[in-house]
Amino acid sequence: MGQTLLELLQSRTIVDCDTMDVEVPKNLGKYVDCTSNQAIAYFELQKTEHKDTIRKSIALAHKFHETSYSDIPVKELAVEIAMIHLQLAIAPHITGNIHIQTNPYHSYDTLRTIEDSKRAPLFPATFLPISHLTYLTGIINLVHQISSDFDITRLCLKIPSTWQGLQACKTLQSEGIQTLATTLFTMEQASLAAEVGCLYIAPYVNELRVHFDAGFRDENKKQKLCVDAQRYFEKYGYQTQVLPASLTSTDEIMALAGVHHITIAPSLLVELQRKSTEGLNVKSLFDTRDEEVWRAGEKMVWGMDEGRWRIDFTRSCAGDGEGERKLVQVS
Repeated sequence: MGQTLLELLQSRTIVDCDTMDVEVPKNLGKYVDCTSNQAIAYFELQKTEHKDTIRKSIALAHKFHETSYSDIPVKELAVEIAMIHLQLAIAPHITGNIHIQTNPYHSYDTLRTIEDSKRAPLFPATFLPISHLTYLTGIINLVHQISSDFDITRLCLKIPSTWQGLQACKTLQSEGIQTLATTLFTMEQASLAAEVGCLYIAPYVNELRVHFDAGFRDENKKQKLCVDAQRYFEKYGYQTQVLPASLTSTDEIMALAGVHHITIAPSLLVELQRKSTEGLNVKSLFDTRDEEVWRAGEKMVWGMDEGRWRIDFTRSCAGDGEGERKLVQVS
């Protein structure tokens, strides 16, 4: 058959798997990072083989709730613990990071998002590396309690790209905690994510509705945003990497060959493995020098000017507020 689409893609882009099914990295090839979210966890945990994981997660949630997690509802704790169990099972089968998303209901609360990630360290973060910090509660401590020998530097926290969420990323990154700015739809979000030091941004090529409404089609896909953001980061020396998500076809994926990272659902990974590059008629947006596609724009510096950022974010996407509408749907 010659070269497959997946082989071509992996020659240009770091390919990650978007799943909580351990069989994917075990049997569908070698991937670097593994991304996830609460929706993926919900569907994965419906499988009968996870009954024991659910049982253990609920038992641990009750145990932790009686000690240092008394202010967190047992159900919320159980969900986080189950997500951690699923990702820890995947960790040995990938070479990069596992991604765990903070509670999306706290997307507009900086302090709650930080607390979801970790609570106040027992020792100042400026004096000790993250590997030596002991956190009282939060995802980081849960991971450590469930698997004390897991390398916590392989954990990346997914945080929605609201103003408050990105300020939480700023605090976490300053303490050596890796973050990914998720549910990202505009350059205003991308530029702020780079400014606060996020390791990754995850532009959603399609709004999430496409995965739950069979008759819906996103008419304003964000592939061009991926190119613009990567070009912007390169132009201004940011280390933040672009990691597109929410893809629905192999054509959408191949149009992004050359992006830093890309995370792909299992069904599309299978398609990419089965399809040959022979007859491929999709040109990557990263291979065009069209000025409109390669527009990097002027540098955006936000500092703590939340008001100006909010105005520009709302006016983004031709002033129709589309980015804000899409963000609200998933936050």
